[in-house]
Amino acid sequence: MDQSLYDKVGGAEAIEKVVNYFYHELVLKDETVNQFFEETDMDKQIRHQAKFISFALGGPNQYSGKSMAKAHEGMNLQPEHFNAIVNHLHDALAHFGVSEADIDTALTKVATLRDDILNK
Repeated sequence: MDQSLYDKVGGAEAIEKVVNYFYHELVLKDETVNQFFEETDMDKQIRHQAKFISFALGGPNQYSGKSMAKAHEGMNLQPEHFNAIVNHLHDALAHFGVSEADIDTALTKVATLRDDILNK
């Protein structure tokens, strides 16, 4: 049986580290996208995002939030915002030693959400 990407990256503990790094070291320091988080409870956002990424990587189905379209409604997100977030996710996963092949698999899953996130 193939190991899920969730297990390959180290499960919940590893994903929590990736998500913390993703936000604190990359997203919140990027003027391209940090304005979208000015009024955000970042502790809640990090918990929520860790659950979402865990689910997206084949882990336990813990994500019970809004649809991607609903969660990003009215934000006027543009392709450059989506691309910046994807690049930061790539860099966060790479920072923690995830292989390029596994990063590509994860980002391919994220790419399927692009139109919903951009409300296209």
